[in-house]
Amino acid sequence: VQLQASGGGLVQPGGSLRLSCTTSGIIFSVNAMAWYRQAPGAQREVVATITSRSDTNYADSVKGRFTISRDNARNTVYLQMNNLKPGDTAVYYCHASHRGYNYWGEGTQVTVSS
Repeated sequence: VQLQASGGGLVQPGGSLRLSCTTSGIIFSVNAMAWYRQAPGAQREVVATITSRSDTNYADSVKGRFTISRDNARNTVYLQMNNLKPGDTAVYYCHASHRGYNYWGEGTQVTVSS
């Protein structure tokens, strides 16, 4: 099983990034997918989730700014991040889950700084 995240980088406050997570080795369409993040010295926290039926949920801190989506044909989940703030700086991780199985990808660094 592989979850490969990409799309991170350095962006100025107010800017945008789109993260992608492409999976292999799982039946992507039945998995709930999520993005987590972990800032230095902080615990990992959930940012956004999307079910196999594409129901979504967001952390209060990102509501209205981030959008999670999935493309089952491409086995990929996305996180569109707009109006980024310095507080969004973290390593972002992709997560897949189905019937008690949980998989993590390697993180991608997002840095929001002027």
